[in-house]
Amino acid sequence: MEWQDEAIVLAARSHGETNAVVEVFSRTHGRHMGLVYGGRSRRQRPILQMGNIVRANWRARLAEHLGNFQLELISAKAGLILDDPAALAGLNTLASHARLMAEREAHEGLYEAALVILEYIEDLDIWPSLLVRWELALLDELGFGLDLTSCAATGGTQELIYVSPKSSRAVSRVAGEPYRDKLLPLPAFLSRGAVEAPDMAELAKGFALTGHFLECHVFGPRGMTLPESRHQVLSLLEKKRLAASKDCP
Repeated sequence: MEWQDEAIVLAARSHGETNAVVEVFSRTHGRHMGLVYGGRSRRQRPILQMGNIVRANWRARLAEHLGNFQLELISAKAGLILDDPAALAGLNTLASHARLMAEREAHEGLYEAALVILEYIEDLDIWPSLLVRWELALLDELGFGLDLTSCAATGGTQELIYVSPKSSRAVSRVAGEPYRDKLLPLPAFLSRGAVEAPDMAELAKGFALTGHFLECHVFGPRGMTLPESRHQVLSLLEKKRLAASKDCP
């Protein structure tokens, strides 16, 4: 058995004195694991860093075997964020979420969206909102998608500012007003046609929204909690923005 594919490195752990078991998220073969001979060597370790984009060649005698990887570096994304705690927390969150998907099950749409996040991982104004959108896409892939296109009560598409935690559907301002304390805020950047970059308040609403449904439908039922890195993202973003504002004349 053999295949070649583009992939994102999710994790690598030592196996014996010189080898490593590597987990990747590949375009057409999904989340996949394999043994990298010499993975702990000085030459291989930089390639096996989380977030790097690689060309993966997997071989095994039988499909159900662990098999082994030969990995060729395409883009060293990990090196771009070693000194950026916020981006590193975001990358850790993305990798943790990717591990929720069944092994060897293709999710090409999620893979492409993950590549977009990595493309903008150095841009503080872009990647956080992309991560929220990726979490929405993940919920959809896992069968718990939100319907943010129309009001659950009226069917209208205007002034959608709430989400029902029970139905996972958007609710308009007028229809939701009597129940506002029981509804989740829908940030403007997730509304139809929104193009402006969200501020910290809007990002917080976005992470709260996806976090609620991830916890209720994905992590909770598995006896898991949301990754600690996800909790760190907003606080680290705020610190970075404050530092940037102080540096401005």
